[in-house]
Amino acid sequence: MEMEIWNLKEREEWIRRAAEWFHEKWDVPAGEYEASMRESSRGTDGVPQWYIAVEQGEIVGGVGVIENDFHNRKDLALNVCVLYVEENFHSRGIAAGALLEQVCGDMRSAGLKRLCLITNHPSVAERYGWKFLGMVQGIRMYEKEL
Repeated sequence: MEMEIWNLKEREEWIRRAAEWFHEKWDVPAGEYEASMRESSRGTDGVPQWYIAVEQGEIVGGVGVIENDFHNRKDLALNVCVLYVEENFHSRGIAAGALLEQVCGDMRSAGLKRLCLITNHPSVAERYGWKFLGMVQGIRMYEKEL
């Protein structure tokens, strides 16, 4: 079975499992993820949006799009957040090649013009055309025109 990228608003049965998975990776309470994911499932094309990469029934990666990724630059919105891929799936193009491509395509289709991304992994952002904006609270901020 090949890996698939799912928008959780179309896969509500995966929300609780995805919330736990993100909680394990980022140590934010699972209930906060679940509330945001349930908000996204109400049918809007705006934010928040949540995506998971699934292979053989297991979550192998995930990403969200939210208004602000807990930084003090409110002018730098909308934000790609909590991008994570399981270590044994690194170097397979899941993070940038699949998850980010899906996010950017969906946000472009929804009429959005720009996304921002805070990351400690600049090579991934730069390889896929994200432009460095500067440091925000000690972390590198990138943007991508859609």
